[in-house]
Amino acid sequence: MKKRVLIIILLATSLFAQELQIKAKLFNADQKAGISIFEGDVNIIKGADELNASKVTIHTNSNQEPTKFIAEGNSSFKIKTLEGSLYTGKAHKVIYLPQTKEYYFYQDVHLKQIDDKKEIIGDEVILKTIEGKAYAKGAEKEPVIMIFNMPEDQNKTKDDKKENK
Repeated sequence: MKKRVLIIILLATSLFAQELQIKAKLFNADQKAGISIFEGDVNIIKGADELNASKVTIHTNSNQEPTKFIAEGNSSFKIKTLEGSLYTGKAHKVIYLPQTKEYYFYQDVHLKQIDDKKEIIGDEVILKTIEGKAYAKGAEKEPVIMIFNMPEDQNKTKDDKKENK
């Protein structure tokens, strides 16, 4: 029998304590090893952030606080940084480190910054939300692709615009 499992974990000792809600079809945990595995249409929500995947493994410390999230298979996400930047995207694998607020995206990564209309497409992308830094690497035979939305130059004269037509 496949029932949806709803687990709520409170991060009481975290500076940015928020409720962490996880929904999945299956749940297995090994408290001694500090590993919880969620499988089947996994949906994780914490504040404005959301992570979806086929499987998510959560590692916890001795206080049962999450230290690492590993999402695999059809991973998609929505992220809001401390500065308020909004990101959406997808990747084959996502690793999230909550203490440092760092995201590591792997294989077929498509990361879109909504508010600045920027996109990064690559094989490996790192997003450090506290520092506001990003790093991208292309696949072996594919380059990193960066897409920027460039506003039309307001200083062009009508003659310049006609020449470009």
